[in-house]
Amino acid sequence: MAMAGLYRRVLPSPPAIDFASSEGKQLFLEAIQSGTMEGFFKLISYFQTQSEPAYCGLASLSMVMNALAIDPGRKWKGPWRWFDESMLDCCEPLEKVKATGISFGKLVCLAHCSGARVEAFRTNQSTIDDFRKYVMACSSSDDCHVISSYHRGSFQQSGAGHFSPIGGYHAGKDMALILDVARFKYPPHWVPLTLLWEAMDTLDGASGRRRGFMLISKLHREPSLLYTLSCKHESWISIATYLVDDVPCLLKSDDVKDIKNVLSVILSSIPSDFGEFIKWVAEVRRREEDGGQSLSQEEKGRLAVKEEVLKQVQETGLYRHVTEFLSSERSCCRAIPMAAHEDNLPGIAARVCCQGAVLLSGMSGSSNGFCCRETGVNCFKVNGDKLVTVVSGTVVNGNGEHGVDVLVPSSQTEPSCCGCNPTDGTGTHPMSNDVLTALLLALPPETWSGIKEEKLLQEICNLVSTKNLPTLLQEEVLHLRGQLQLLKRCQDGKEEEDLGAPLF
Repeated sequence: MAMAGLYRRVLPSPPAIDFASSEGKQLFLEAIQSGTMEGFFKLISYFQTQSEPAYCGLASLSMVMNALAIDPGRKWKGPWRWFDESMLDCCEPLEKVKATGISFGKLVCLAHCSGARVEAFRTNQSTIDDFRKYVMACSSSDDCHVISSYHRGSFQQSGAGHFSPIGGYHAGKDMALILDVARFKYPPHWVPLTLLWEAMDTLDGASGRRRGFMLISKLHREPSLLYTLSCKHESWISIATYLVDDVPCLLKSDDVKDIKNVLSVILSSIPSDFGEFIKWVAEVRRREEDGGQSLSQEEKGRLAVKEEVLKQVQETGLYRHVTEFLSSERSCCRAIPMAAHEDNLPGIAARVCCQGAVLLSGMSGSSNGFCCRETGVNCFKVNGDKLVTVVSGTVVNGNGEHGVDVLVPSSQTEPSCCGCNPTDGTGTHPMSNDVLTALLLALPPETWSGIKEEKLLQEICNLVSTKNLPTLLQEEVLHLRGQLQLLKRCQDGKEEEDLGAPLF
């Protein structure tokens, strides 16, 4: 006989009050009038139901990240970048989350790694008065949201540990609105804030630590303007270990005498699939959907900023050394792909468009099976003399042909009259030179401390120092460094130890 299954639960009331009940509606109206429902409208616009019974943490985070309009820097489906539970996999494998859920510390790690500003507190690190103050502040604004980790038993609800965002606050009744992401089980509901604190002030059996709450807000700029670390590929663990643990040991060698030795030691041993670890963030679109090749002001603005970051990378002293090393005939670093300037522009354009077609198709992995023809490159000037590039092509595969535009920066030292040199692909494609430079800048400062030659140590520290970098590049590098250290912290199982540990 087939099992009938479960259809929702009756919300225990009291202590909770159903949001859609008469009393719940009255609380909502009064809270609006008091100005403590401002955050509700963004959250409710992106309210979602967790797709797995143990995905409450992932659903809460993706809902909040979308409400804050944070760009994930990686695609969801087709060309669209959008936070979804399936993308929140960098701090814990999804299969493990599906089986056992996610800990408080790893959800904090995910929020950081995904590009949010996060402040997290366990109940033994805060007070109920502080919690009330934070809930009121975030409820009075739409640029900060609270995710609570609590035990359902305190509300006489079935189940144990749970995550959900707080959607609003009623100051007169001292009640918080929980937008329960397990909507198949319970509807949104109001609960006394004192009882919610008690529900948070419980031990998580898995970690042995108190539950708590996290404040999530948007950084003052997109965290990944041009570069981001990808944890989608299984190689990220070995690459993160290599960069954080192995490189400092390798640099202690007596053979490290100059900058070329430093680069040789690092790059000759780097895992061959490191290209899956650090990515360019590019814009891809179907030409047919956008009515031609004209760029919107929004597109021009994004590309102008990307161009500036790329230009700043190429103006660093480290970039010059990396370029010289990669072009040297004596380079033994065979794992590093040759720089793009050794290809002709049509070949680069074809590969770029094929990669764009893969994104648009919703597929992942290789662009094999896609053939690009009728490629072209058009450059546009935005914000003065800054150049942005649209690499276009007609891509053919078994499903027909598609017009593809890939929008990338076009940094050129001496552009021709049209802004592009038809015989030189420099600046129209993610090159190993700038990607490697960004990755080296992002390594933790202690990476270089083992270098024995004092003069060389001082030289490399000057090259990789973030203090003198332009603001845009400095923030880009620090975000990459924070991502790298968070990933390593999670890999080492240390994400629960100190939620406030500095990222760089």
